[in-house]
Amino acid sequence: MALRFVIIGGGPAGHQAATYAARLGGQVTLIEKDVIGGAAHLWDCIPSKAMIATGGAMSFMHRVQGFGLDEADGHIDLAGLRERIGTITSRLEAATTELLESQGVRMIRGTGRLKGPNQVVAETADGRIEELEADRILISTGSRPRIPEWAEVDGQRILTTRDAYPPPELPRHLVVVGSGVTGVEFVHMFSSLGSQVTLIVSRQQVLPKKDAEVAAALEENFLERGVNLLKGAKAIGIDRLTDTPDGADGPSGSGAVTGIRVRCDDGRVVEGSHALLAIGSIPNVDNVGLEAAGVQLDDRGYPVTVGHHLQTNVKHIYVAGDVSGKLPLSSVASMQGRKIAEHAMGLHTLDHRHLDYDMAASAIFTEPEIADVGLPEAEAFAMGRKIRVTKVPMAASPKAWINNDTRGFVKILSDPYTGVVLGGSIVGRHAAELIAVIAVAVTNRLKVADIIDSLLVHPSLSELLADAAE
Repeated sequence: MALRFVIIGGGPAGHQAATYAARLGGQVTLIEKDVIGGAAHLWDCIPSKAMIATGGAMSFMHRVQGFGLDEADGHIDLAGLRERIGTITSRLEAATTELLESQGVRMIRGTGRLKGPNQVVAETADGRIEELEADRILISTGSRPRIPEWAEVDGQRILTTRDAYPPPELPRHLVVVGSGVTGVEFVHMFSSLGSQVTLIVSRQQVLPKKDAEVAAALEENFLERGVNLLKGAKAIGIDRLTDTPDGADGPSGSGAVTGIRVRCDDGRVVEGSHALLAIGSIPNVDNVGLEAAGVQLDDRGYPVTVGHHLQTNVKHIYVAGDVSGKLPLSSVASMQGRKIAEHAMGLHTLDHRHLDYDMAASAIFTEPEIADVGLPEAEAFAMGRKIRVTKVPMAASPKAWINNDTRGFVKILSDPYTGVVLGGSIVGRHAAELIAVIAVAVTNRLKVADIIDSLLVHPSLSELLADAAE
């Protein structure tokens, strides 16, 4: 009898696990209540990148004079943008669904919860209930935007990320709370689309966990765009502003909401037309029945995992994706799903290459783009580790001048004794694509000489990788 593998959650981790387990002979059932492909992926990640691409196109039109062309003037079409996003996500969901069906994966549209260590209850939208027996279970139910107690989200003026693809109207002045990866992408996105933007930065630099030079380059770009950076301020409240005194209806106005006010812990306030919260996420583990199966949670609400294979304390129950508490990246979730499927189906019981989160490449789709992988420079110095740091500006590349965009740099970190590549950061056009070369080098412990000796295309931005390696 084939091994019965039940997966709750059809995001990048879930559908990858389902595909691989089915290929390995498993009897796979996938339960998903929202969208095959994952809500966080298709309702957050992909729409945000689509809007960033639109904003990038608008920014490019303002720079076309550098190509010997007359300046173009783009106007945002929210309805058209909304339709474009819908088309992209629906096509991606259809492609993922088709792949799963081709592998023989059974899909149930509904919610799933554990009834016991080996029992899963699936309930469809029309109320049909089915109990499934499982030999292996994967929980990949994702996450949702975190909403603090001091903010009352209405989806109109006070938004989470999922209310903003695009919002009901283009904000005149958007106040973004949160200066991590998601926050800065929204700053870039809406400033590109023409909104005035204020970013509340709780520390003294944006992207507090990133390389200081990278953060400084992004801050410089924000200031050039006219973004207001409110540093060292922590938001503690958001008020709606109306056209009547104290928000009360009266003869002087209709009581309609006209804007928002964000209050900070140091007494500063900033007013705008809309506020957007980008202050993290929380795992979707409510009503999944983890307690019924004996799965332990940590103090953050994430299931406790044991070993490299993301098993919980109940060995045949795995977790992956955002709910695993590891790096919240779609690429990481996909790899987790693949590794879990292989382990659940009896592979990787001996030594093999485990998923190393320190080697995961990541990107921030601002303008210029930011990407990094491997050992951070600041962390290396804090550890007292000797490293070799080489850096080349984008302006050293003929292709950057051809593109009329010389912003940014390529930085590579290596071991000064062995030449092994330890990490790198890239700021500039196509950074998310270029970082792949450094990521392969880090993962496979290649040396800088391996990059230097590669015959790369000329003219291309990739030549900067060899220059930086020297």
